[in-house]
Amino acid sequence: QERLVESGGGLVQAGGSLTLSCAASARYAMGWFRQAPGKKREFVAAISWSGGNQDVAPTVKGRVTIARDNAKNTVALQMTMLKPEDTAVYYCAASLILGRVLTNEREYNYWGQGTQVTVSS
Repeated sequence: QERLVESGGGLVQAGGSLTLSCAASARYAMGWFRQAPGKKREFVAAISWSGGNQDVAPTVKGRVTIARDNAKNTVALQMTMLKPEDTAVYYCAASLILGRVLTNEREYNYWGQGTQVTVSS
């Protein structure tokens, strides 16, 4: 069983930036999802096993980038121009499916514990 360790959440003012990190013990296709209170969990960004392909949700496009360090088995989610509607628990996920970017949460095998991001107006 893989254990994903997330870090970097916190409180930030609207317009600010935050970078979330996720560490795994091995290399996987990785993704970030978020869940706001009273809402379903939604896709934010994902990166392929190689790192050569990424995808970002339309709601955060232009404000979010995802990158990975394959030597350290880490993935980072850099968020800029944050808005109050970005407030949510952010989850890192890892998948054993290789070869493409995964945007469906059902394709992920392992999940982190979640890290809270709160954006104040």
